[in-house]
Amino acid sequence: MDKIKIKQPLLLCTLLAVLFSPFSWSLDLKEAKQQGLIGEQQNGYLGLIKSHPEAQQIVRQINAKRKAKYKQLATQNGISLEAVSQLAGQKAIAKTPTGQYVQSTNGKWIKK
Repeated sequence: MDKIKIKQPLLLCTLLAVLFSPFSWSLDLKEAKQQGLIGEQQNGYLGLIKSHPEAQQIVRQINAKRKAKYKQLATQNGISLEAVSQLAGQKAIAKTPTGQYVQSTNGKWIKK
């Protein structure tokens, strides 16, 4: 438990860098979020809100990159992949701008 506390600031900084890096904030992703096609889920991954082929492709690509990074962080910090992704989900939802969709704790999409 102390090991997690010591590494938590580094873990948080890295998660924020992953979530808001250029690959995850490309113009296409930004537009998809602004149009209400994609939202941030509680589990640290993007979710598709409305059926849209291009948005689905964005979700698939970014979620694969996020999962790879979450696995790396989990291994480096000796914690589970689920713990990293849950923390990332909380941070992503907190950072989501007003007007975009996030997943509530009961699994429903809500406009922030």
